[in-house]
Amino acid sequence: MLWSLVKILVFVGVIVAITLGLGMLLETSGGVRVSVANTEFTFTPLMTIIGLVLLLAAFWVALKVLGLLFATFHFLNGDETAISRYFTRNRERKGYEALADGLMALASGEGRAAMAKAAKAEKYLARPELTNLLAAQAAESAGDTKKAQAVYKRLLTDERTRFVGVRGIMKQKLAEGDTETALKLAEKAFSLKPKHEETQDVLLKLQAKTEDWAGARKTLNAKLKHGNLPRDVHRRRDAVLALSEAKDVLEEGTSIEARETAIEANRLSPDLIPAAVLAARGYIEQGKPKYAARVIKKAWSARPHPDLAATFALIAPDETPQARIKRFAALTKSLPDHAETKMLLAELNIAAEQFPEARRAIGDLAEENPTARVLTIMAAVERGEGSDDAVVRGWLTRALSAPRGPQWVCQNCQNIHTTWAPTCGSCGSLDTLSWTDALQSSEPLPANTAMLPLIVGGIEGTADKPTAEDAQIVADHEVVVVELDDSTADASPAK
Repeated sequence: MLWSLVKILVFVGVIVAITLGLGMLLETSGGVRVSVANTEFTFTPLMTIIGLVLLLAAFWVALKVLGLLFATFHFLNGDETAISRYFTRNRERKGYEALADGLMALASGEGRAAMAKAAKAEKYLARPELTNLLAAQAAESAGDTKKAQAVYKRLLTDERTRFVGVRGIMKQKLAEGDTETALKLAEKAFSLKPKHEETQDVLLKLQAKTEDWAGARKTLNAKLKHGNLPRDVHRRRDAVLALSEAKDVLEEGTSIEARETAIEANRLSPDLIPAAVLAARGYIEQGKPKYAARVIKKAWSARPHPDLAATFALIAPDETPQARIKRFAALTKSLPDHAETKMLLAELNIAAEQFPEARRAIGDLAEENPTARVLTIMAAVERGEGSDDAVVRGWLTRALSAPRGPQWVCQNCQNIHTTWAPTCGSCGSLDTLSWTDALQSSEPLPANTAMLPLIVGGIEGTADKPTAEDAQIVADHEVVVVELDDSTADASPAK
């Protein structure tokens, strides 16, 4: 309110001042005399002021006309001017509109329309890093891979867009199944942007697929360095890669390096069963049974597994069954309620012909978790205790349709593997195999689960040897049938 009053007062004051000034000019006598070419012009003060104002206006108009002439000259000469900037802004507006329309068409899945808009944007804009990228993605959406590849190659010429070009061609090679070229492109893309997580994942997967374990470990370290992988996950996967590297070295015959790498893998992840097995075997070859036993015990306490028991048996391969039961107490006292511990103890007692002890060891596992292996152990116990053949065959018949039990299952695609591998043979994922029950199992029993003779025949004072029908059932079930007599002093829980 006060400010409005001030503005009104100022306006009134200006009008009063102008009015007084004009009145004074009209009352002023005399004037301005101008002589031009012997001709005199006399102007009153008011006329003089009006003339000066008109002269200034004419001078301003003359400057504007002169500026327009100069601008026209520069425009015709190709220099940047207001006129050229006007047309440039107009082209940019049309170009960005076409670019926006192209992005919308691409998001809508209209590949051809996006290609047309990309061509229009390229016509109006001098921004190849934008228009080429849209053109490449539009061509891929439309199914024109040749056009997309040609555009990606153009992106390679610009340092700002080189990574995008390499990545685009790499994805095309992956889609074509050309993993060799894709690996080289992934390495190039990784060198351009080592922090790019997707490139790290693609490179790691390709290196694992081509069994470049040393290179995969470097890529894994880069993922950890740039914060794209938790430290615990890195430790586990580094152990998997170190184990795979150890197996390759072992195949090449350099056992010392293999042992060292296997021990490193076990140190990185003590619960990784294959690493513990390979490290323990390395210690056994070195004549260090205590170290081997310590590795197996630690891994067993984390996750019992038949391979661990088989390797533990190799520490003393010539011991008697009774001595083996005593030595294996170091394992069986750990996690005594675990199904694997119960089955191991039952198998050890079967080998020692202590069938009542085997029955007590297996407990109620046949009712709570009736897997094929548990039911086969029960058949061996019944055979050892002298039960009728019908009883033994009954257990074996149940075993034929029973669940397989834990197997190496890919947690990504649920594919079942008979042996552990660093990558899934179906989906190619790294470190996804887990020893667990499969959802649907159509695979045969893993060979390493037949750790002990499970069907016992020909024992002195018991039933006769298994019949041909028993043998066929067992053969179908992939369980080893072995006769135990008084000479089976070296029976072990290893197949």
